[in-house]
Amino acid sequence: MGVTLNPYLHFDGEAADAIAFYADVLGGTTNVMTFGSMGMEGPDADKVMHGQLETESGITLMVSDMPPGETRQRGNDITISLSGDDEPTLRGWYEKLSASGSVGTPLEKQMWGDLYGDCTDRFGIRWLVNIAGSG
Repeated sequence: MGVTLNPYLHFDGEAADAIAFYADVLGGTTNVMTFGSMGMEGPDADKVMHGQLETESGITLMVSDMPPGETRQRGNDITISLSGDDEPTLRGWYEKLSASGSVGTPLEKQMWGDLYGDCTDRFGIRWLVNIAGSG
């Protein structure tokens, strides 16, 4: 698998509609998890925790709704996702990106089984790092 870089778009309750629209435009298949499918109850349970579109032309686009308690605003509506199975490379990038910025989530094993962490670099750009099958 190696490493991939793709945009991750964040919405305020419209992620399901957005990924359906992008799939209609770009083609491909989608995989969507709601907050409810990960155990959350309440009014935000039907919102998208993570949605991913994979196209035959090699495009990967990820979407989510803002987590409960957060609102969409300029600067937090897009992140850059780095993912793959090359743990040394991805771990090194995470460490370098976060060193002069700030750590949001430490790079550690998550409930879905992968190593995951997020950070904001010194320019204010948020990066998500997911290492498949590690930890």
